[in-house]
Amino acid sequence: ITHMHIAGVSVFEGPPPDVDEVVALLASKLERIPRYRQRVRTVPLELGRPVWVDDPHFNLAYHVRHTALPAPGDDRALRRLMGRLMSQPLDRNRPLWEAWVVEGLDDGRWAIISKVHHCMVDGISGVDLLSALLDLTPDAEVAIPAPWDPDPDPSPIEMVLDAWRGLATDVGRMAGRAVDAVRDPRRAVADVRDLGAGLIEFGRHLGSTPPLSIEGPIGPHRSWAHSTVDLADIKAARRAFGGTVNDVVLAALAGAYRVLLEHRGDDVDEAVVRTLVPVSVRGEARDTPDNRVSALLYELPIDERDPVARLARVHDEMEALKTSHMAEAGEVVTGLGEVAPPMLVGTGTRATIRLMRRLPQRSINTVTTNVPGPQFPLFCL
Repeated sequence: ITHMHIAGVSVFEGPPPDVDEVVALLASKLERIPRYRQRVRTVPLELGRPVWVDDPHFNLAYHVRHTALPAPGDDRALRRLMGRLMSQPLDRNRPLWEAWVVEGLDDGRWAIISKVHHCMVDGISGVDLLSALLDLTPDAEVAIPAPWDPDPDPSPIEMVLDAWRGLATDVGRMAGRAVDAVRDPRRAVADVRDLGAGLIEFGRHLGSTPPLSIEGPIGPHRSWAHSTVDLADIKAARRAFGGTVNDVVLAALAGAYRVLLEHRGDDVDEAVVRTLVPVSVRGEARDTPDNRVSALLYELPIDERDPVARLARVHDEMEALKTSHMAEAGEVVTGLGEVAPPMLVGTGTRATIRLMRRLPQRSINTVTTNVPGPQFPLFCL
């Protein structure tokens, strides 16, 4: 079951605030994140794409939950709680998010688990949300919420017309690109050539991988674990052996999968572990949090035993992928979904999800995303 929500855990020092204080804090910031008071409505007969509408019955207290870990409130208990919360789908009839205030962590700490549907945010805009919800100083005043009156629910006809207006905008944007191509045919030919190369590379990396012990149908349950490494150590490895921070992370991940597969009895010299690496394609404007990503597909070098040689391979292969125009091809494929007939997109998506519930996922084994957090301390109440 593909719930399609993402989540983050923010752990804080000091005693937890009252839940009503957290509700008041969120109420004071909702003006910055309008999606948090909107829900998704399906256009009748799928005559248009789903639309965002204000929730006339929005109740902030419904979205802010409260729980506590049993003593001793250790990391194991937090992992179990996170897995349980991630196993539960969001209510599709309400705005697609929850915030859980978690008390009872050891060492006198507390946490907020923020759970959001992926159609609302990607990694970059998720960090923007975190910045909007938190403060730069520990004694920041909680502002009085700005008045908000939800727009009335659109009629079925209005939803169809609104969806078609959005579709017309996308088609017009694509037509504008066609006009630009006519004005600069040499550039257009080069772009088509690059896009063709990217599509070939994208398709080549989508082939089925050999079966592994870590694969299986996607079920309803989730488990969550984490480990911690100092960013300074990653940068030290980068300086000593070359590459980027991303390269070091991917090389470490490849080494971890090698250990795991060896432990499970897989042949690490023949195994293929393909990871999807999201690439942000958002511009400078970030007025509304949303999801604007493409992707690179990369086979982790788990057959390489030496960690330094593994890092060098990751760097060389990722540099080649970045110049292969695969990310541009992925963005175009996503864009085609925006202008395709919604009935076909909806039917195709449901058929794909039903298939994924029955079969192991053999094209992509894992996802690796690296999102820089805020570069300064943040506080909550």
